[in-house]
Amino acid sequence: MSAISPPHSLPSSSSKAQIKIRNPNPIHSRNRIHCELKNTSSPQKWTVDCVSSTDPIHIILKPPNSVQMSSSMDSSLKNSKRVCLFYCPEMKCLAERIASESDAIELRSISWRTFEDGFPNLFISNAQGVRGQHVAFLASFNSPGVIFEQLSVIYALPKLFVSSFTLVLPFFPTGTSERMEDEGDVATAFTLARILSNIPISRGGPTSLVIFDIHALQERFYFGDNVLPCFESGIPLLLNRLQQLPDSDNITIAFPDDGAWKRFHKQLQHFPMVVCAKVREGDQRIVRIKEGEPKGRHVVIVDDLVQSGGTLLECQKVLAKHGATKISAYVTHGIFPNKSWERFKHDEGGNPESGMTYFWLTDSCPETVKHVKHKPPFEVISLAAAISSALQI
Repeated sequence: MSAISPPHSLPSSSSKAQIKIRNPNPIHSRNRIHCELKNTSSPQKWTVDCVSSTDPIHIILKPPNSVQMSSSMDSSLKNSKRVCLFYCPEMKCLAERIASESDAIELRSISWRTFEDGFPNLFISNAQGVRGQHVAFLASFNSPGVIFEQLSVIYALPKLFVSSFTLVLPFFPTGTSERMEDEGDVATAFTLARILSNIPISRGGPTSLVIFDIHALQERFYFGDNVLPCFESGIPLLLNRLQQLPDSDNITIAFPDDGAWKRFHKQLQHFPMVVCAKVREGDQRIVRIKEGEPKGRHVVIVDDLVQSGGTLLECQKVLAKHGATKISAYVTHGIFPNKSWERFKHDEGGNPESGMTYFWLTDSCPETVKHVKHKPPFEVISLAAAISSALQI
């Protein structure tokens, strides 16, 4: 056996030490021996890990604090709600990141096949294995064509005798169509909410529905009693990112309209603010500064989502005209149909008239992430940790 070289100092040779070894097991390749070192001052209980699969044998001494820390981690994992997480193909990368956030989350697979006529031919792997388990599904309704196949799985999972069912739909796609302004308008947000409200009840009760920054707050009342909406926000992730900036003490938050201000100003109230508004001049709608002062500041435009990006670009122009030294933007959901993300340029080191310093968005829309990842000014902030925490509620 090689000499023991513990990373921490042991009692000196002048101290009388009694070592008690409890139940070492020579069969296994790694054994844990509990030792109690006693001297006249203070007895300490150490843990000795023996790795005997190699020659010479390696002995690792762990002091009492590390044992307590290990026990605390084991206890924390034991108390965590273990979740079987299924996901649609578009959300594979995000699902893997969520699983990496917690050992209590286990990824499960689904075979996403189609028949010759194009309709879904789906199979839930190891369906018997989820009985009595907490089950979640990570969805992406990024196009109407994928909603039906995912709904089929979403309706099937709660009926597998699971303890509870959680649907994570980071982006509620029909949120901008939430009201009827003219006779004949169809409020598709209400339609989708009714569909999700009819998910079968699991053994544990109604489905939990996790959504980030839904477009209109009144949409929470669209859901029926068979689903429990849990509305999360990406703004805490933005706050963490702003704290990391070298000019974090020179940030001003700008809102493109009153709607964005109403939604987010309470979460960002410790920052100076600028509120913009659209005004009509003839046949044109022009963005103007309604209140606040952007001069000499790094101004971050905040909104829940972006589509064509026209409003954000108009905000950028008016803020630069009024003396902002840097302009960035944050949206939770970067939709960008028809590659409209190409309209946003990088400022190349501090030219706010020509581009943005940063454009932050989350990975709620996976198809967008594929296009903008690693392309300045875009920077993706992952929802993985926030979703992992939500699954523990």
